[in-house]
Amino acid sequence: MAFEMPKETTESRIREVPLGRGEAKVGGENVLPFHLFEGEMPNPPRIAVEVYDNNPSDWPPAVAEVLSDVISDPVAWAKKAQDEWGADLIALRLKSTDPKGEDRPAAEAAKTVKAVLEAVNIPVLVYGSEDADKDAEVFKAVAVAAEGDKIIIGPALEDNYKTIGAAALGYKHLVAAKTPIDVNLAKQLNILLSNLGVDVGNIIVDPTTGSLGYGLEYSYSVMERFKIAALRQNDSMTQMPLIADVGPEAWKGKEAKVPASERPDLGDEKKRGLVWEIITATTLLIAGADIVIMRHPEAIKTIRKVIDNLMGK
Repeated sequence: MAFEMPKETTESRIREVPLGRGEAKVGGENVLPFHLFEGEMPNPPRIAVEVYDNNPSDWPPAVAEVLSDVISDPVAWAKKAQDEWGADLIALRLKSTDPKGEDRPAAEAAKTVKAVLEAVNIPVLVYGSEDADKDAEVFKAVAVAAEGDKIIIGPALEDNYKTIGAAALGYKHLVAAKTPIDVNLAKQLNILLSNLGVDVGNIIVDPTTGSLGYGLEYSYSVMERFKIAALRQNDSMTQMPLIADVGPEAWKGKEAKVPASERPDLGDEKKRGLVWEIITATTLLIAGADIVIMRHPEAIKTIRKVIDNLMGK
């Protein structure tokens, strides 16, 4: 008697969200991650490559040296991510606007966003400094500068979702809604944005990422529960694509950045952070991430292969 693989199918589906000028899409699956024997994933998970606007000075040499030729120029960095590393999106971080740091003005940030948009032809995700008040100010200017490009702006937090949601609504952008590793809090923020008038099809959820050894299991659990609620319970407020913000979380762990001279027992410092990023990204892809934000070029190439293999290519 032939064995027949048991299948669990559903009519529910993650919303398919067009990105940028509409050439790329994210989401749309009606199965749990990579369960292609039960349904379809019309769009593979997308890789967003980090680009900073403030020349990060505190990164470990294992990643800073690899990016040394572009790390002080966000436009060159974005172009290299697109042309050489195969980025699906650019994840531009406006860290220079942080009031605890350089506190650069919103108008300057808007010019940087515009310059990056003009330099690449792939979608762009723009994150602020995550200071709720400053981001609210910054995204008023950014939304205007990026009108017509349908960028993802955020993260919209409980403290500033009205301003960021209004900017997205007024200039036809997408919103990344971020809450601290909790399904109910994430659903509540989605509801609040929806009540504000933001189309639920224009919301992407950032449930907050914990890297390997620093809360990865919590992030995994929340993403998995989101997908199960969306597909098995047909919960409309969980049927948004998910973001895993891997790059900064993986590289801030001590195992990724401590010099070998201090901890020789941890092994090659040029490989540790790379492996930390790859394992974190792979784990959260299996949990249900539709977009993974990454940093190291070699990790990006490896995760591209992981995605292709899981998609059966």
